[in-house]
Amino acid sequence: MKLSRRKVIVSCAVNGPAHTPSMSDSLPYSKEQIIRHAVEAARAGASILHLHACDPADGSPTEDTAVLDDLLPAIAAQTDAIISAMPAAPERKPELISLGMGSSNHAFGKAVRGISKWKFAWEKPYLEASEDGVHRNSFRDIKTMMARLADADETRCQFDCRDLGHLYSLAQLIDEGLVMGPLFLQCSLGMAGGLNSDPENLFLFRSTADRLFGRENYEFSVLAAGRQQIPLVTMGAVMGGHVRVGLGDSLYLGKGLLATSSAAQVLKIRRILEELSFEIASPEEARAILQIRSARVSGVANREVGLNG
Repeated sequence: MKLSRRKVIVSCAVNGPAHTPSMSDSLPYSKEQIIRHAVEAARAGASILHLHACDPADGSPTEDTAVLDDLLPAIAAQTDAIISAMPAAPERKPELISLGMGSSNHAFGKAVRGISKWKFAWEKPYLEASEDGVHRNSFRDIKTMMARLADADETRCQFDCRDLGHLYSLAQLIDEGLVMGPLFLQCSLGMAGGLNSDPENLFLFRSTADRLFGRENYEFSVLAAGRQQIPLVTMGAVMGGHVRVGLGDSLYLGKGLLATSSAAQVLKIRRILEELSFEIASPEEARAILQIRSARVSGVANREVGLNG
């Protein structure tokens, strides 16, 4: 399939570890809520759905993959979007797996200041503890995951980069023969401990990636945590990339206006991009752009976790 470069892939982070139920009544955490929000986002135009496992009783983050096994088939039955789930399970041969290219601080304790009433007891201590937390991805961690992916040749990796040094880490893995192109890069901006959401950092990311990999050898997507979500992802599309929105990255639809769903953010960015004469990629077109060969595997929905070249 020959595709126009004007096709833009919209990814949607339906939930995520930086936001807790007390921050927004719209944030989904029960099984029924997550399924509904994911399906609505896909119908609004998202070709990739990014999910994080959480306890369906109180929304607390969990590493229990059984939670995802309960969700993904239900979502897959209602949409053909690529589904990205964390924690990743390479042995299930997902379509897309997200792989961080380096360790970084990942603090979101500032959110505590704006909340006076908590829905669940775990939230405040969890947010405060993030000030001492590290989003760990050592070279050994990365190589271990790459080894686990070796037998899942139908799985693509999305290389998540929160700092310029993460691009150099990826370049080192390429030099060692552990990663082959074409590449799919996730430019993650606005997270405390990584590149902030200054527009200049997006230009730095793009120019560094061009120098290390060659512009023709990679696709990239942009996410911006917080209030700069829509302006920065729009800039990313104008610069030739793809976009990610969703309540997992930002709880707002506009200044001071909480989004009622991730689908509302998808519809907003879709309208903006279409008014700029971009076309929104369908799931089938997204698979072609990212060179994902498989559709669904073993009845478990396509899982976006990144693109592996």
